[in-house]
Order: sequence, then C-alpha cells, then structure tokens
Amino acid sequence: MNDRFDFAFDFDLDELAPADATSEEAMERFWSGDLVALSQHHTMPNGSHSFVVAHDQSATWGVPGAPQVMAIAVARDLTRFTYTLETSHHATVSFAQAWLVERGCPPEKITKIRDGLIKPADDLTVWVERQIRESGTRYEVLDNHTSDSDPCETWTLTRDSLAAAAPIRVFHEEWDHNAGTYTMREGAFVGVGAARSWLDDRNSPLPEPPEYSDDNGAVVRARVARIALARSAGAFAAPKADLDALRTPSVGPAQRPVQGRLM
Repeated sequence: MNDRFDFAFDFDLDELAPADATSEEAMERFWSGDLVALSQHHTMPNGSHSFVVAHDQSATWGVPGAPQVMAIAVARDLTRFTYTLETSHHATVSFAQAWLVERGCPPEKITKIRDGLIKPADDLTVWVERQIRESGTRYEVLDNHTSDSDPCETWTLTRDSLAAAAPIRVFHEEWDHNAGTYTMREGAFVGVGAARSWLDDRNSPLPEPPEYSDDNGAVVRARVARIALARSAGAFAAPKADLDALRTPSVGPAQRPVQGRLM
C-alpha cells in the first residue's frame, strides 16, 4: 500500500454513504493529499474497519505548535452500505495509537511504523510509548505542542487518573536527526502551573514520576528489561541501556539543525 494514500481508494468508500452527520462533516473536511501514512491496519476478510496513523504535512504551515500526527478510524457497515469516520490530531504517534486502540484497533497491529523514519533511541523510550499506547482512558490530555524547528520536540501535558502522587504528567519527545533517533520521557508535577513553569523555563531536569523510584520501580525495571531482551533478539533496531542510565532526564532540549519533524 502506497505511503501517500488516496482516501477513496484505500478506505474503499465509493459505494458507501456516511452513517451520520458527524461522519459526513468529517468526510467533507478530510483531505488526504497532505497525509503520509506512518502505520495502518485494515481488518480482514471483509475490511469492516481501517485504522491509520498519518503525518499531516499541512500542519507545518498552519498554527505554530499545532499537532502534526493524525489518527483516522473508519468503520464500515457492509449490510447497510454506510460508514463512520473519525479523525483526531495528536502531538506524538503513541497518543494517536492510543486513540485508535480505544476505538478497537489491536495495539500490536498499529505499533509497527513504516521503514525509513527516525527510531527510538533507547529502551525507556519504547517502554514509555507502550505505556501511552495501551493506557486506555488513563491520561486526560490538557495541552500539547509541536516544534519542527530548533529545538525539534513535542510535549503533551496530561492528567494521570491512576497516579497516587504528582498526577500532572508531561510526556516530552525530543528528536536528534543527526543520530536518526528520538527519546520520550515522562515527567511528574503536582499541578498544571508547575508543569507549565518547567515547560516555559527548562532550568531544571524533567522531574521523574515517583513510581520510578518507589516500590513500583522494580516493576518499571522489569518491563524495560523485557524490552531490552526483545531488542537484543532483533525485535527492535535501536541500542540498549539499563534503566538507571535511561532515567537520567535531560536539562532541556539540545540544539540541532532545523529539520522536518517526522521525515
């Protein structure tokens, strides 16, 4: 399937009508010419559902900081010849994947990203992304920001409904195009104001969640260790590191040449 997909061709909606006003409006707004598919899953054998994560290139020319990752969910009722269409923008691929998983996409089917893109730098990045992808309704997204110039990064400000302490979580994604890798780190704050102050100033390390160092720290280490084992077996093509090295947060985004965020 071509990376640049034609909406009617790939989603096969020519003989179907929108099932509701929301889907009809979404179809009227939809423009596939600016989308590059990053990951997709289509159910078989009848093709009743399609799930796609795409890079929306038009966002780079829109409102500064706007999210550039689009999640698309299509459900077809082949007995009534109708379909529903939902779309949602996100700062990171992992949050787009989580949105699709909530709509019925198996996590393992939307995890693989097409070849030729930047890779996770370490095991902790893979673990944090998996935690987001399989989080369900755990994280309430409060705000996000995308920078595809210097510094090249995204952040997503959330409220963690399962956190016993410091429930405001910042997921900070930082890109190193020279190395062809990116990192994702989770920071914890007691309130939204404290999180926004850190995002504005970056004058201290990103504070790690308390569960990284309390009794649950062993659980985190075990899960990251399993990821390291899978990567050493060839499941992932990125370097390994232990959790103590991975968890050291960066003081702030590193300076790097201006480049496009995803490509």
